[in-house]
Amino acid sequence: MSILARASSLIDPLLVPIKRPAFTTALNLPAAVQRRLVGKPVTYDGQTLAVDTQVMLALMKVSGEPDPSTLPIPKGRVALLRQSQLGGGRQEIGSVRELWAAGLKARLYVPEGASGNAPLLVFLHGGGFIFGDLDSHDAPCRLLASESGVKVLSIDYRLAPESPFPAAYDDSVAAFRWAVEHAAELGADPARIGVGGDSAGGNLAAGVALAVGEDCAFQLLIYPVTQSEANTRSREDLSEGFYLTADFIAAATNNYLPEGIDRRDPRHAPLYAEIPATGIAPAYVATAGFDPLRDEGEAYAAKLDEAGVKVVHRRFDDQIHGFLNVVGAGRTARAAVLEIARVLKDNL
Repeated sequence: MSILARASSLIDPLLVPIKRPAFTTALNLPAAVQRRLVGKPVTYDGQTLAVDTQVMLALMKVSGEPDPSTLPIPKGRVALLRQSQLGGGRQEIGSVRELWAAGLKARLYVPEGASGNAPLLVFLHGGGFIFGDLDSHDAPCRLLASESGVKVLSIDYRLAPESPFPAAYDDSVAAFRWAVEHAAELGADPARIGVGGDSAGGNLAAGVALAVGEDCAFQLLIYPVTQSEANTRSREDLSEGFYLTADFIAAATNNYLPEGIDRRDPRHAPLYAEIPATGIAPAYVATAGFDPLRDEGEAYAAKLDEAGVKVVHRRFDDQIHGFLNVVGAGRTARAAVLEIARVLKDNL
């Protein structure tokens, strides 16, 4: 770390906040050089943090890049968007179209060569129910669509605290049902429409899959929030130092779920929902080894499996929460997202 701090002092004007060229250069250095810069590996539960991710975390620390949860919500939204765009880079896609879905802003990503009867993923972005929008997740949506051959319809659902629970859930269900009803307009096969999302979006996607039953062909849940009541071991052990912090989780939860809301409401906490024996879409649940949400995501995968839902769980044990957004620099996060894109292709 001391070596990295000394190196960063040479480019301080680029690092407050971090600028993309410096960020990309650091994350694309050879792994051996990165290891020399950041020192000994970081381990947890027998897992080793990817060295390019370790470099990213170190850069954010020495640059003074703010934790969005420490800022007023409007400024936090700007900070999170900047950080997402920093890691996303520019991803090529066949075409992009802005539209409205169930009264919500949406963006349709069409991969090169997609037919007029293509599979479609309704995508719900992360951001703790308080941050995030179409732009914060533009890069991963482009990459998922282009690499899978599946059209992606990204939804700009309402955020808290302006619109607390169940607004985001209601919007997500309405948007998915709109997509099914307007499949022809979207050039989508109504029998091959799935739902997916990351973090808070993974929570919403799980809720949509339970709400719409057989109308959903597949659910793609990337490090999902599945409950907001219990403090799991991963939430305790990984509460600081790995991008997603306990402070951010608390800020997100308290703004989205005001006092008086049952935190076990199954529309928010699928871990406590009753899973029907039939009619629920097959699921792929991705978790990250250094993510506070790791344990609850894996508990939900187990719950689906116990209920008889076809489910595949994949832990990317060297990654942190948010790796979906780091597709424009480094090696390991992008490789994980490319693997997820292949899963999407195989299932839709």
